[in-house]
Amino acid sequence: MHQHTGNWPGKTVSNATGTFKYTNKDFMIVDIPGTYSLMSDSEEEEIARNYICFGNPDATVVVVDATSLERNLNLLFQIMEITDNVILCVNLLDEAKKKKINIDLKLLSKELGIPVIGTIARKKKTLDTLKKEIYTLCSNSKKSFTNFEINYDKIIESAINKIQTYLLNKYSLSEKLSRWISIKLIDGEKTILKDIEKNFSINIFDDIFLKNILNSIKKEFDENDVQDSEIKDILISRIIKKSEEISKKVVNCENQDYSKKDIKIDKILTSKLLGFPIMFLFLGIIFWLTIVGANYPSEFLFSIFGWLQNKLLIFASYINCPSWLSDMLILGVYQTLTWIISVMLPPMAIFFPLFTFLEDLGYLPRIAFNMDGLFRKCCCSGKQMITMCMGFGCNSAGVVGCRIINSPRERLIAILTNNLVPCNR
Repeated sequence: MHQHTGNWPGKTVSNATGTFKYTNKDFMIVDIPGTYSLMSDSEEEEIARNYICFGNPDATVVVVDATSLERNLNLLFQIMEITDNVILCVNLLDEAKKKKINIDLKLLSKELGIPVIGTIARKKKTLDTLKKEIYTLCSNSKKSFTNFEINYDKIIESAINKIQTYLLNKYSLSEKLSRWISIKLIDGEKTILKDIEKNFSINIFDDIFLKNILNSIKKEFDENDVQDSEIKDILISRIIKKSEEISKKVVNCENQDYSKKDIKIDKILTSKLLGFPIMFLFLGIIFWLTIVGANYPSEFLFSIFGWLQNKLLIFASYINCPSWLSDMLILGVYQTLTWIISVMLPPMAIFFPLFTFLEDLGYLPRIAFNMDGLFRKCCCSGKQMITMCMGFGCNSAGVVGCRIINSPRERLIAILTNNLVPCNR
């Protein structure tokens, strides 16, 4: 309730903390940036991955969308490869009910081997059930039912076993952690490998024996026509396939065309013919309401502050206040401050709520999508369109919003060019 959230990728790029008490025990919850995968590609995904992998949480609660369970299980499986202390929170059950999507939570829990809690975030009772499960897991009175594991292709499993055997003999690692590190070594993503070396004191890059094992695995992959660039796709495809298998078992859709309406809306909002006119119409209405509508409250504030200023001058004269002091305080500090409030507050108070309304409708990602092609021609990201729109309300907000852009180069371009957007000042 005290955190500002957004529904476009990258809106939240830092951890937020909060506390709650359950059965006289204090808990600290760390809300990490939303992500669909731990195979990091952006700043917020890297922050999320690092906390789950190296933050040593007592429990990890994976919150998934009940209307898109299959897509969300991808993240769950990646987290379950790291830790056993996982709780699956299936949220938005009310939305799933509207779309006639039924999920067998008990069967899902049995298939995954972890606690599964269904919630409707607006209803306190369902959250109490989640708190209870967190308490139970953290107090070690209940553990996972089974040791869930993703089984990859034969050649990948053979490579994992070779590396895992060496890691278990050389370092004090658990079975699960050594398997996960083995997968990351096969994947070969340098960013995560550097973090693993730093946090687990494992000599990854200079260990000759480990290098020899990896070289022999690479030869084996080459003999089987498995390219380095294909490995990540092979790993992901197996996880997605497993997500699909479990979803088919536990999800029952009475209306198979439940997403047809959303798809139709997307086709209209992002079409080449209507996408741009609709976008300009929405933004035009917002700018018109901001520019024209702000005049009335601005005039009202000017008149109020002007009246009060005259009263202050009369009062200063009545108490024989020196003119240099009254001029400095009233005609300097007070007048400057009230002018800024009168000019800036009304347009910001109109623009940002309207912009937030578009955010809540989910239209901002569509704007980024529509503009991405044009911005790419300028070597920029379509996400910059969102930050530029924010800049019309206030350049500061527009520049700060540039953190949602993944590429450092594109982010720098956005920061520099967003300063040229004429804000309401």
